[in-house]
Amino acid sequence: MPIIRDNEFGDITVRRSMRASAIRISVAPNGSLRASIPTYAPLFVLKRFIKSSRQHLRSMLAQEAPSYKLHNGMQIGKSHKLVVRSSNETSVKRMGQAIIVSLASTDKLSDLDVEKKVRSVMQAALRIEAKSHLPKRLAYLAQRLDCDYEKVRFSHASGRWGSCNSQGTISLNIALMKLPFELIDYVIIHELCHTKQMNHSPQFWALVESADPDYKTHRKQLKTQSPSI
Repeated sequence: MPIIRDNEFGDITVRRSMRASAIRISVAPNGSLRASIPTYAPLFVLKRFIKSSRQHLRSMLAQEAPSYKLHNGMQIGKSHKLVVRSSNETSVKRMGQAIIVSLASTDKLSDLDVEKKVRSVMQAALRIEAKSHLPKRLAYLAQRLDCDYEKVRFSHASGRWGSCNSQGTISLNIALMKLPFELIDYVIIHELCHTKQMNHSPQFWALVESADPDYKTHRKQLKTQSPSI
């Protein structure tokens, strides 16, 4: 996929689509912008669109930005930690359970490009944690609730913590690993209950309550959290 470089927004990934009838720009999970354009639209049209939409794009980025500030020693998920150190050049990589940010003297952790790189590596770390923890917890809670599901998949493409479709596929957001364990369980229980009740009827909530008596509290707490990484 082509990438265009913008002085304010950095690298913007471009995807050409046969189904696209107009330019659409969204925020990717790592905080960068991505654009979908008609197959034969020239890139200069996209650049002109970005130039005329800067205020709107700033607002989009502000809404999607995580509420936390990156800092040395920051806990990431359940088992990773952010380690910041000085270096001759700036780089970000995961080593074991540490996300190492090497900063050149000219760069800061709050710089947009650095932040995007850190968030990309954070996303990869949380995906590893999610694949290790969530399937086992899902299987355990499914047995407790006597619920059957077809398969589990992981994503971070939307603002939803989880979903369950009519085919029995449960999708779980890798950002769940940022939450306390009781909220992770609430989301899993919620989606498992949808395998029996594809609605939010009183019967559905009664089933949720049977596995999580404090679900009302957990539901309120979840609304104060954001799946942004």
